[in-house]
Amino acid sequence: MKTFHIVCPHDCPDTCSIQVNVDESGRAIKVQGNPQHPTTDGVLCTKVSRYLDRVYHPERLMTPLRRVGRKGEGKFERISWEEALASIAEQLKSIAVRNPEAIVPCSYGGTMGIVQKEGMAARFFNKLGASLLDRTVCASAGAAALKATLGAGVGTDLEQVQNARLILIWGSNPVVCGVHFWRRAQAAQRQGATLIAIDPHRSLTAQKCDHHLAPLPGTDGALALALIHILIRDNWLDRDYINHYTLGFEALKQRAADFPPEKAAQICSLSVEQIEQLGAVIGQTAIQAQQPVLIKAGYGMQRVRGGGNAVRAIACIPALIGAWRHAAGGHLMSTSGMFPMDTASLERTDLWPEGKKPRTINLSQFGDALLQQGDAKFGAKVEAVIVYNCNPLAILPDSEKVVAGFKRDDLFTVVIEQFQTDTADYADIILPATTQFEHEDLHKAYGHYYLMKNQAAIAPLGECKPNSEIFRLLAAQMGLADAALQADDESIMRDAVHWEHEYTNQMRWETLQTQGWERLNVANPPFAKGGFPTASGKCEFFSESLMQQGIDPVPNFVEPHESVFSQPELAKQFPLQMISPPEQHFLNSSFVNVDSLRKKTLEPTLELHPNDAAERNIQSDQPVRIFNKRGSFQAKAQVTDRARPGVVVAPSIWWRKYSRDGKNCNGVSSQALTDMGAAATYYDCLVQVEALAF
Repeated sequence: MKTFHIVCPHDCPDTCSIQVNVDESGRAIKVQGNPQHPTTDGVLCTKVSRYLDRVYHPERLMTPLRRVGRKGEGKFERISWEEALASIAEQLKSIAVRNPEAIVPCSYGGTMGIVQKEGMAARFFNKLGASLLDRTVCASAGAAALKATLGAGVGTDLEQVQNARLILIWGSNPVVCGVHFWRRAQAAQRQGATLIAIDPHRSLTAQKCDHHLAPLPGTDGALALALIHILIRDNWLDRDYINHYTLGFEALKQRAADFPPEKAAQICSLSVEQIEQLGAVIGQTAIQAQQPVLIKAGYGMQRVRGGGNAVRAIACIPALIGAWRHAAGGHLMSTSGMFPMDTASLERTDLWPEGKKPRTINLSQFGDALLQQGDAKFGAKVEAVIVYNCNPLAILPDSEKVVAGFKRDDLFTVVIEQFQTDTADYADIILPATTQFEHEDLHKAYGHYYLMKNQAAIAPLGECKPNSEIFRLLAAQMGLADAALQADDESIMRDAVHWEHEYTNQMRWETLQTQGWERLNVANPPFAKGGFPTASGKCEFFSESLMQQGIDPVPNFVEPHESVFSQPELAKQFPLQMISPPEQHFLNSSFVNVDSLRKKTLEPTLELHPNDAAERNIQSDQPVRIFNKRGSFQAKAQVTDRARPGVVVAPSIWWRKYSRDGKNCNGVSSQALTDMGAAATYYDCLVQVEALAF
């Protein structure tokens, strides 16, 4: 028996190190968290601990397939790789002659590996001159906010969390989607730390915290500015840190003056006392007691119109109170900006035909893009889509438009997949992809400081191939001659990192290969004396870069696109705000087809408060229809005070084919965008709910 070092490839900040045991026949027989890896510490989440069920799933796609039925029927016949590649190349070459921008990649976080997610695919599409894709569906609002405030996605070291004395878990549910942070937060709690959850939903995490505040969705920015107001008003400030390591304090002070607790309480539907008490405990812990305060910021709060401004306002708080002086203090949403990646060498935009940058399509508005007929403003009509690492029919907003787009008879669609997902049912050609056990890759993290190397533990099953190999074969089939398009996976990994950077210049490739990880050489605490990767080197309360983009340079509260207060007329028809946080047993749309996980929640559910349920004569376990002008979906009601009045919660993301009506929650979400980062606004959504017959 042999043991291999695997990296969890899924879109989760923990980026776990996994040990896989492989028997003499070459079959993986055991999966466990690597006890030697400092952040994994031998522990895997419920989902990834069942990864063998995914690798050896009886419905794994093993051969190339060609559609023989109507789009969406899911009827295919087996073909050879030679036939598949020839057919794809013929179609793409024909389209590229007319306009290569009519060819569009569609990908996101099905794997977070640098090689299988970005490397060869980006080179292929860049050489072709295909449209670019702005991958905005999850985190681009927060990324833009952190870049403007802290300089990049940078944050507190996960390994210090247990030493914090006040932890605000803001818009995050780490019990479900960050178990290693949660274990350290629990350790801090056992040592006397106070844990406070800020979330419209009384999630599993909120239930275990010492206190819980439930603001209305889309109002986090107002709450953050009210807290800043209290800190300034009551002089709970680290003046020395502000003077030396921040920029724009007076402008922030003036903005926060407009958000007294009384005003924020009305906006957020909280009590004034709740806000005052929260401001006091932050100030007393940080300034009076000189103890570490940590904000663990999640991704849910940014999926509303004002998401970028909300993240900015929250990210300002640690600098005001000098929390960055402590290794366990500060702010943690993402650490991805700590990794010195060489994007130019990885993706090779120098391959663009004639050096011309192609047009960009926003993934959050993919439904509209597929339905555009082509004009001078939009550009070429989309004629071909290559889907990989993504299940757009399940995950993208306003999904009825996405379905209508993929139904087009004149759209050529290739799907590179491990399973026959909702999207694969609409493909013209399906190509079988390897899992993480079957290929090499390199991973950065967005929740810790370790660069990770994935080993191939088993041979590819059936006729499956890695994404990188598929794009190499397509490039060769299409006659796209460039050495960058035939580089092997190790070369791509070596190209991907600035190895001479101070954070990585002590790393050894041999250690990555044998141990599976190397830690970045990052100071701890990272910003005790400033040194933020902003233009000024300071935490920027006032952002010159945002002002140059025509965006308010100081954090503000931006109302939701859809809420009872911002759209009172619309709210008469659709009076409930809907959020769709991660389902406990899935990871985005991954693992939905793993029986051992799906049987824990057999069908989509909707949590609603007893008052809202009574008004609609809805009982627990009753089927309900959730709808607005964009669409509808059905779920099973769960009447519970975990949902606050006026808010319904739809744990997600279900494959459409596993729901009772063939739809999911994204049938009602919109393609409206955030205030910065052009991101999706999934949690900015008004709906109505009606009872259906048992």
